[in-house]
Formats: sequence, C-alpha cells, structure tokens
Amino acid sequence: MILSEFSKYIQTKNSEIINNKSTAVNILSEWIQLIMSKNPKTNVEKIIHSELTLAKNKYNEFLIIGKSESGRVLMNALYNYALSYEHYILAKTI
Repeated sequence: MILSEFSKYIQTKNSEIINNKSTAVNILSEWIQLIMSKNPKTNVEKIIHSELTLAKNKYNEFLIIGKSESGRVLMNALYNYALSYEHYILAKTI
C-alpha cells in the first residue's frame, strides 16, 4: 500500500531521474517531507506519520528515522525500492 503510493509519485518524476536532475533517494525524501508537512488524511499518510520521524537542523539538512522496528523496516523497504527503481529506469534508457 505504501510502496504503491510512493511508486505512483516517483513515476511522475521519471524525467528528473533520466536527466540527472534528481536521484530516486532525493525523490523519496521529497515525498516523505511532503507527507510529513501536512496533517495525515489517508491511511498511508497516517502510517508514515506514526512510523517515521523527520529531524531537521538550521541548515535544512534532515534525517528520516523509524520510530520503531516496523518504521525502520518501512524506511529500508522504501529506500531499497527507490534504488531499484532508479536502476530500472536508467537501464531502460540505455
């Protein structure tokens, strides 16, 4: 369910990945920041709010942390999906 929502989001950013304007990991962090910046309405947003936390410093650097073991598993799955998606898109363009 969460990977499906992220998949829809990252697919809209294919041209950024292909043109080296962004990486899939940057798009993942952008998506999480977008969700964390608003009040959760959907189940996906509620799960992300409850399982992950976003820490920022004064230089706008951030860290995404799983609040529990399931949050760490979720973040790891999203990260691995982002990497594999980027490899897939770039391999398809060659």
